[in-house]
Amino acid sequence: MALIVHLKTVTDLRGKGDRIAKVAFRGLSFYTRVLENCEDEARFDETFRWPIASNIDGNEMLEIQVFNYSKVFTNRLIGTFRMVLQKVVEEAQLEVTDTLIDDNNSSIRTSVTIEIKYQTMDGTVGAWNDGEFLEGPNQHSENDGSFHFETDSLLSGHSQSSGVSPGRSHQSLHSGERTFRKAGKGVFSAMKLSKTRPPKEDKNKDEPAVLETEDLDRKAIRLGGGLDPDTISLASVTALTTNVSNKRSKPDIKMEPSAGRPMDYQVSITIIEARQLVGLNMDPVICVEIGDDKKYTSTKESTNCPYYNEYFVFEFHVPPDVMFDKIIKLSVIHSKNLLRSGTLVGSFKLDVGTVYSQAEHQFYHKWAILSDPDDITAGVKGYLKCDIAVVGKGDNIKTPHKANEKDDDDIEGNLLLPDGVPSERQWARFYVKIYKAEGLPRMNTSIMANVKKALIGENKDLVDPYVQVQFAGQKGKTSVQKSSYEPTWNEQIIFTDMFPPLCKRMKIQIRDSDKVNDVAIGTHFVDLRKISNEGDKGFLPTLGPAWVNMYGSTRNYTLMDEHQDLNEGLGEGVSFRARLLLSIAVEILDTSSTDITSSTEVQVEAVPQVSENCTGKMEEFFLFGAFLEATMIDRKIGDKPINFEVTIGNYGNQLDGITKPNITKKKEGGEGDEEESELLQNSSEDEADDDGDMVSVSATPPMKPVVTERNYFHLPYFEKKPCIYIKSWWQDQRRRLYNAIIMDKIADKLEEGLNDVNEMIKTEKPYPERRLRGVLEELSSGCSRFVTLANKDQNQPGRTKLDRERLKSCMREMENMAQQAKTLRSQVKKNTVKDKLKLVMNFLQKLRFLADEPQHSIPEVFIWMMSNNKRIAYARIPSKDILYSIVDEETGKDCGKVKTVFLKLPGKRGFGPAGWTVQAKMEVYMWLGLNKQRKDFLNGLPSGFEENKAVKGPGLQSFPPISLTYIKKQLFQLRVHMYQARSLFAADSSGLSDPFARVFFSSHSQCTEVLNETLCPTWDQLLVFDDVELYGEVQELRDDPPIIVIEIYDQDTVGKAEFMGRTFAKPVVKMSDEKYCTPRFPPQLEYYQIYRGNATAGDLLAAFELLQIGPAGKSDLPAIDGPTDMERGPILPVPLGIRPVLSKYRVEILFWGLRDLKRVNLAQVDRPRVDIECAGKGVQSALIQNYKKNPNFSTLVKWFEVDLPENELLHPPLNVRVVDCRAFGRYTLVGSHAVSSLRKFIYRPPDKKSQNWNTTGEILVNVEPEVPVKKMDTVVKLDAGSDAVVKVDVTDEEKDKKKKKKKGGEEIEEEEPDESMLDWWSKYFASIETLKEHLRQQEAAAAEAEEKDDLDTADETKTDESPIKGSKGQQSKGKEKAKPSKEDKKKKQQINEALDKKNKQKIDELKVYDKELEIEFDNFEDWLHTFNLYRGKIGDDDDNTADEDRIVGRFKGSMCVYKMPLPEDVTKEAGFDPNFGMFQGIPSNDPINVLVRVYVVRATDLHPADINGKADPYIVIKLGKTEIKDKENYISKQLNPVFGKSFDIEATFPMESMLTVSIFDWDLVGTDDLIGETKIDLENRYYSKHRATCGISQTYAIHGYNMWRDPMKPTQILSKLSKDGKLDGPHFGPGGRVKVANRVFTGSIEIEDENGQKKQTDEHLALTVLHHWEEIPRAGCKLVTEHVETRPLLNPEKPGIEQGRIEMWVDMFPMDMPAPGAAIDISPRKPKRYELRVIIWNTDEVILEDDDYFTGEKSSDIFVRGWLKGQQEDKQDTDVHYHSLTGEGNFNWRFIFPFDYLMAEEKIVISKKESMFSWDETEYKIPARLTLQVWDADHFSADDFLGAIELDLNRFPRGAKTSKQCSIDMVTSEVELPTVSIFKQKRVKGWWPFVARNENDELELTGKVEAELHLLTAEEAEKSPAGLARNEPDPLEKPNRPDTSFIWFMNPLKSIRYFIWHNYRWLLLKILALILILLMVGLFIYSLPGYLVKKILGA
Repeated sequence: MALIVHLKTVTDLRGKGDRIAKVAFRGLSFYTRVLENCEDEARFDETFRWPIASNIDGNEMLEIQVFNYSKVFTNRLIGTFRMVLQKVVEEAQLEVTDTLIDDNNSSIRTSVTIEIKYQTMDGTVGAWNDGEFLEGPNQHSENDGSFHFETDSLLSGHSQSSGVSPGRSHQSLHSGERTFRKAGKGVFSAMKLSKTRPPKEDKNKDEPAVLETEDLDRKAIRLGGGLDPDTISLASVTALTTNVSNKRSKPDIKMEPSAGRPMDYQVSITIIEARQLVGLNMDPVICVEIGDDKKYTSTKESTNCPYYNEYFVFEFHVPPDVMFDKIIKLSVIHSKNLLRSGTLVGSFKLDVGTVYSQAEHQFYHKWAILSDPDDITAGVKGYLKCDIAVVGKGDNIKTPHKANEKDDDDIEGNLLLPDGVPSERQWARFYVKIYKAEGLPRMNTSIMANVKKALIGENKDLVDPYVQVQFAGQKGKTSVQKSSYEPTWNEQIIFTDMFPPLCKRMKIQIRDSDKVNDVAIGTHFVDLRKISNEGDKGFLPTLGPAWVNMYGSTRNYTLMDEHQDLNEGLGEGVSFRARLLLSIAVEILDTSSTDITSSTEVQVEAVPQVSENCTGKMEEFFLFGAFLEATMIDRKIGDKPINFEVTIGNYGNQLDGITKPNITKKKEGGEGDEEESELLQNSSEDEADDDGDMVSVSATPPMKPVVTERNYFHLPYFEKKPCIYIKSWWQDQRRRLYNAIIMDKIADKLEEGLNDVNEMIKTEKPYPERRLRGVLEELSSGCSRFVTLANKDQNQPGRTKLDRERLKSCMREMENMAQQAKTLRSQVKKNTVKDKLKLVMNFLQKLRFLADEPQHSIPEVFIWMMSNNKRIAYARIPSKDILYSIVDEETGKDCGKVKTVFLKLPGKRGFGPAGWTVQAKMEVYMWLGLNKQRKDFLNGLPSGFEENKAVKGPGLQSFPPISLTYIKKQLFQLRVHMYQARSLFAADSSGLSDPFARVFFSSHSQCTEVLNETLCPTWDQLLVFDDVELYGEVQELRDDPPIIVIEIYDQDTVGKAEFMGRTFAKPVVKMSDEKYCTPRFPPQLEYYQIYRGNATAGDLLAAFELLQIGPAGKSDLPAIDGPTDMERGPILPVPLGIRPVLSKYRVEILFWGLRDLKRVNLAQVDRPRVDIECAGKGVQSALIQNYKKNPNFSTLVKWFEVDLPENELLHPPLNVRVVDCRAFGRYTLVGSHAVSSLRKFIYRPPDKKSQNWNTTGEILVNVEPEVPVKKMDTVVKLDAGSDAVVKVDVTDEEKDKKKKKKKGGEEIEEEEPDESMLDWWSKYFASIETLKEHLRQQEAAAAEAEEKDDLDTADETKTDESPIKGSKGQQSKGKEKAKPSKEDKKKKQQINEALDKKNKQKIDELKVYDKELEIEFDNFEDWLHTFNLYRGKIGDDDDNTADEDRIVGRFKGSMCVYKMPLPEDVTKEAGFDPNFGMFQGIPSNDPINVLVRVYVVRATDLHPADINGKADPYIVIKLGKTEIKDKENYISKQLNPVFGKSFDIEATFPMESMLTVSIFDWDLVGTDDLIGETKIDLENRYYSKHRATCGISQTYAIHGYNMWRDPMKPTQILSKLSKDGKLDGPHFGPGGRVKVANRVFTGSIEIEDENGQKKQTDEHLALTVLHHWEEIPRAGCKLVTEHVETRPLLNPEKPGIEQGRIEMWVDMFPMDMPAPGAAIDISPRKPKRYELRVIIWNTDEVILEDDDYFTGEKSSDIFVRGWLKGQQEDKQDTDVHYHSLTGEGNFNWRFIFPFDYLMAEEKIVISKKESMFSWDETEYKIPARLTLQVWDADHFSADDFLGAIELDLNRFPRGAKTSKQCSIDMVTSEVELPTVSIFKQKRVKGWWPFVARNENDELELTGKVEAELHLLTAEEAEKSPAGLARNEPDPLEKPNRPDTSFIWFMNPLKSIRYFIWHNYRWLLLKILALILILLMVGLFIYSLPGYLVKKILGA
């Protein structure tokens, strides 16, 4: 069938222009070509054709629109022609000429002529979509009118030709089928690829495609060897096992409590320094504010680059959403003091979420760009260097290692911006346009309404809404619309901020303005990342105009709404509140233009309103729901009748629901844009249009619940299932939802696949890589499919800019993803599965992100359970999940499917345990779609029902049913095989539980027996549910049975059983006609993850089968074999085919001792014993007679035999229990531990062929240094020979040393003079450099590896498989060598050169670990394991960090599990002691005395403990009863204290083995507070094979800073290790060779003593062997080297949040050995006293600031000021050179600055009191920088600042020889210029530029200074003293200044002579003459009257 329209001409057009026409039918439109420059007639002459699948209905419309076409702007509509097709249907061909009508429906002159043909044919054409028509065939165009079909969306070849008009060729549709066969490698691609819904009659035929491809896969797997195993992919497991007619959706196990729970957060901010602040001579202070908390740094005086290094901590306890929206604002304020608030220089804002989303949740040492919010045209106002870190509970922040910071001076490279944000951010305006809202709740209760009525006398709408928008810390509000439920604002709120903004979310709230109670009605968050795209083809944030839906509390309004938080946007809303029409746009400002308002204040202005249909066309939607089952209804609700209410938006809401929007449905001329689906299947005749007055039924009838069991009710629906249906009207924006649905489905598929792969890896099933390939295949075909489907409906009404842009970007992303998935697929190999899995996880996140549609359309559906009209619990179903589409991929995942829904409590009520219990379990069927598409809305229901309709008079039977009656029902028997559970939740105070399981299926429920006192119950029980009735067809139930819910409870003697967790399962189904045989039966036991709230709470091992009871009754079912277990009463055990196969194992237990047992019921534990139990068997330890005296066991090894499953994954847990034996034979449980997996304790005989066991022949071990940094195993490990700096072999190194030792004497001059001054700190700093260098290389290597990965993988696999012998470390080293790139080499060279320069002499290094030593050495559990003992209930919060409080002690021991009998070679080995079984050669556990030496180097980032944001830390060390408090040596006001102390403690293991190192804060009054502490288990270290007693140093020396500190020399250690490991050796041979076992090592054999005498020694050789001990066969393991470990400090009051870190190490020496020497001196280096003398000789070219009073000449009164940074109060000024006319000044003035300096850290140390109230001095470390400034002196006003220069004394540009050569480049481009250090040069003279910033913020040269810097040590300064200024001693001569430089009021005559007379003498003489003349005239006039009178009167 087809409809053909021939558009001939359009006549009587006005004007001249380009014309285009659009012809639309059933939602599919075509455009004509553009006719250019046509005047009054447009001859289109084009034909359009619509193939259609359902007959055209007489009421359908054809619409033609004619436009004036414009390339740039949107086309302007001239007029529209609409025609009802009734006549066409009757006559089949018509020619029509008619006039067009305009927007107002009045006709215009223009008319159109068309011809219409309607061809009906028998048969149908395949389903189609708009993708087919690429262009309207245009008969006059060049292409011979051939018809283009894009057949990508036709699955099966319906090949009837589709009535094409003669003369047109037409491709067969079969090509479509071919293309799929090619694509369909994975099952998914063939099965799911556009399974367009088949016409109704083929409903039961399934796709044939599935099996073919499945066979392909099976064959591939069968052939195995024939095909390359790397190309086989396994398609989705679910696709293979389940059929396609899947009518149920999977439930989500986790019961999510709402997100609104408060959590602990800590934001720590370090303000380091600021640079380039704009402004002259300022006193800057930094204000740090987060939300409403403000903190200030101290004020620094007169500097543009203040150095602070101050640390601030903010603590919050708020929900994550609130936290991440908080704004961090850093502002620099100038001259703030007590009286004035100061002026803002610039500020920087970002939100906490941005920081949290960074790697490690932090920005470290980054520069924030400051800008002035009040003047956006100004540009950058300076830079602020800071660290910002956000820590949530349980996050740990890895601080990069802090040492000397030189490399962060590159400001541009280290800006504080997230990746991908350009460094040049521009100002932008964010326009939020608020148009109108609708559906607001009635905000007043009836009482209030009556009160108002009484007072005002009228009852109007009682809500006064306004909209408030919050963004980037600013708020804007619209006006208030008084008393309106449908307010219209039409206002826009304008924010000005930098773009891209660092604040991710915009919060939009509708609020009710009320004098008493101003509350939020609803809140919506707009995530800017979702409405913009930063790629190069991206777009600026844009949204709408679109409706956003707001959800919140229920709509029945009470004055005190307990769910008000929900309206504020915290937690998941439980009801629709309102929807708001808004749009968002962003405009980047051109700040150079003049007409810009430069402030960033929020502005509000009016905007024109938008047209009605801008958000899409109003459509009538139909929602249908059927409630098939309501079970597990919480009995707390009570047994009042229960019903369910369904709402969508306000439709169906019984409180204030609405019926129909006020849109006029025009039948004739109205909505011509009918739906595409109508083309395909028109609604059956009787439903066509007579349901206009259908009344929605939105609630089920109330029904009394029936008891299921003690906890739950169910509703007795049986065969009668209630239904609801609602009609609602929404703008039709389904395309948005469809795109999201397709992506969601791809993501779900992907997630399921990844879970499969993870599961396969976890359970070690074969070929996980094949499954991963299958997953990637499905992903890439899914993505390409999206591209095909999404690209249609391009010109639907209501498409916004965001829709178009999002579509483009989604399509790009999906194409990329498809491509990447293809590439990845080929790279998946057996050994790369895990890495690739991580990459694929990123795809999943990206898909989920893309699928989240920011512009809402249809609101979500809420199902509420009401009991007695009270709302109890709800479920929220996204409308997109149940939305219908004719294209299968676009149909929501739960549309037309039975979904299991768990109802939950609303809002805060659902927090904690209350939210974990199920309120009700519903089986619901939902369908939502256009009303006119509702023909198939019942299709997905389990078949076999009859509809019951509400009778509406005769004949009107078209309404949806109000209930369904099932006539088909099946009988089943469910068998539940409950075998065991493990790692359950501790529910009793004993730390154990008494678990039993409840199994729910449909409305039945049964329990297992209760097993007392265990967390790992083995129930081994079969539960049989007889006569379970299920409704629906047999086949459907087989493919998709209902789910089984298993809940685990803890039985309490009193009160209700307590909930411990829940899991879901689906049974395997057998129909009565199937055989009970493999592969499906008997079912296998599987692990099911148990959840309690969001937390996992153990696993259940069980199997489930559902067997149909056929006509013959139960006799057909497989017999339940096995006796009912007599001891346990009538309990059936799990039958044989299902329970695991067992074999005999022996379990050996090593009992070592118990530690730290806490009291039980206030009584001390005195005589403890350990009971071990596994699978019903067990063993008890010996009794410890007196726990206080000796907590170790007397008998070390015991064993027992037990039957365990052959499959290791099914091994039961092993339980450890400690009991205290009290008097009179009583026992008390102290604590218990469950070892959930025995796998790591299973003994596996070693592989005799492996290289480590190869004991024949000698193997020479290579000990040469290889790559600059040797091992890449998480941290640098520098070996004996290798060093990051000097590549020499061992012997060279020795030479090097000799040279050094000599240097002690005569050669000092040529080298650095600190040779003899090397100390432990030199070693430490050198090591830190190495660590940082190493981390840098690691990053580079990682980045490079990534690039390499992208380029080619083939290469990588080659290097991977190359057999590199030795440890992991070496292997990764091999990889390193395999791929150094050019740049990397260059980099390494540079670094090496730099380091070479720095360390001319080679410093021995130690190992700095940036973590605890335990992490590096696997907790030192190489043979002795520590098991925490727990007691007490687990708390009810979601987080499991409360575990710490439940630990009541620790059991030390180990276990070994092996199959009987043991292989002979073990028992036959020499010296095998049968008493010790597998634990041969373990030391005795008798008490032993040990000297413990604790070295504490320093602490970093301590949490401030005082009000001033600082702390006064000191060390406290505790071991057993010994406590050392180092209180008098506290360090004042320091958060990064350097302690440099060692402490000796004598201890006795095992009684005193837990070392606690704490840092306290000293307080003058009150008690000292704990900042944080760290605990170290010394015993495990002491006994470990890694030898953690005293780390072995890198080289052996007998004097100097690197002296050997272990009482045992390397040779002694080596022979002891060899003896303990039963190794042959060590044999020292000639020529520096040593042999241990069969390994031979070479090395140097000479050593020097203090006097430089050489001696022969084997120590170096022995040390070399120790460094390579891990390469020794069998006994070898890595030994602990000399090190410093970094341990986090924790405070028990703030669990899980780091309070700082401490760097330390511990040495232990047994007291029965020779005593060790004195402790190494690690006391902090004392700063050295220096004196810096700065002579200011001259200045030149200083800018002239003053105008002369008399002459107007420019001049300046110059003086120079200088100080060393940090010591502003000691600033010194020269005298003033007055009246310089040229900018030249002569001074000859000396400044003297004494200072204390730390060479190693390049910092000046200042000690000063912070304020007059301070108790003591505080030490500050600041960079050594000299500041010189030039000023203009003024007498009556403040002096004017002219310019400055700051010289870093360690690296400043060399001064220019002459003033001419001195330029501004010396400051700006420091990089290229050679720099000097005053500490090396000692004396420097030259010219340096003074600079300042001008108005445009650019640096300009403001003068030059000739200065001389001279550095002397304190001693030198004493020997040759010099005077300040020009004073004695060593005075400087007076400067020779020109005559003009004097002060005029001191020498007024001189100044008159010089200035005035000299320049103006003629002028003066003229003025004088004039004055004389005037004087005479004046006298004349004065005397004239008298004279006249005289004359007149009588002279």
